[in-house]
Amino acid sequence: MAMDEPKKLPVMTPDARPVVAVDPDDLGMTDQELEDEIQRLKRERNAVILAHYYQESEIQDLADFVGDSLQLSQAAARTEADVICFCGVHFMAETAKILNPDKVVVVPDLEAGCSLADGCPAPAFAHWLEQYPGHTVVSYINCSAEVKALSDVICTSSNAVKIVQALGEQKVVFAPDKHLGAFVRKQTGRDDIVLWQGTCIVHETFSERRLLELMAKHPDAEVIAHPECHEGILRHAHHVASTSGLIKYAKQSPARRFIVATEAGILHKMQQEAPDKELIAAPPEEESCACNVCPHMRRNTLAKLYLCLRDLTPQVDVPEAVRVRALAPIERMLAMSV
Repeated sequence: MAMDEPKKLPVMTPDARPVVAVDPDDLGMTDQELEDEIQRLKRERNAVILAHYYQESEIQDLADFVGDSLQLSQAAARTEADVICFCGVHFMAETAKILNPDKVVVVPDLEAGCSLADGCPAPAFAHWLEQYPGHTVVSYINCSAEVKALSDVICTSSNAVKIVQALGEQKVVFAPDKHLGAFVRKQTGRDDIVLWQGTCIVHETFSERRLLELMAKHPDAEVIAHPECHEGILRHAHHVASTSGLIKYAKQSPARRFIVATEAGILHKMQQEAPDKELIAAPPEEESCACNVCPHMRRNTLAKLYLCLRDLTPQVDVPEAVRVRALAPIERMLAMSV
């Protein structure tokens, strides 16, 4: 291969014909050219682009809908597009496929995973659940399709408290995020909720020590935090909410400055919604690392988004038996979130 020849990657089109795709790093296209091609392909494919708040700003600006996990699930449930291009992480695209078995669901990068989902493998979870017969299994949406299939109801950070409250006095197992589970315990007064001990690699790294330093430097700032953060962060927060809830709060609060304790990608949409506010990203323990940025979310790029719409690959599929079992707790969540 000549040194100036772009590297080739074998891929498969939906009709299984082998084609050759260019490595995203070797496309030789400007960002504007990529954006123009993405818009063209979206029209040709009758595709919808769904993006999470933690995506790169360029992807958020191209998306048809940007939201948190609950909003994205609702958008996926009602879309009439033929193709769903999900710019997020794998479990989000799986949820879209569970809700839309007859649609093509593609992702820019199939390796965009989630530490919470990876830390709760279905076989281990099923074995663990054997200890808690008679419990209602409430699983945070940040889990695999197989774990959803083992659950009674799915929740998101937007509705976790509401859903557990709606269960009344039923015994509850909550997975996979122990910090969100602890927040739900506190908000509902249900100390008996059993927690799977999973964490998010981003929210786990926020430093209470460095947060206190920032608070001392900016005494007028309000701390707003996602409930995946550990208690050392949440105890200092003026407001705890999902990503959409944090954006809404920053927009409506009379405060002029906020320290934001969640993945830094949220700052793009938050600044658009509250352009007159100063936003400061909460720091991780290590000053030299970008640990407040999710490495999985950032695997998605404009080039990969273009390629996945061009080639309709990689596609996300869920085995039908798993899909059917996982659909019921997702639909239960959607019904309880109206």
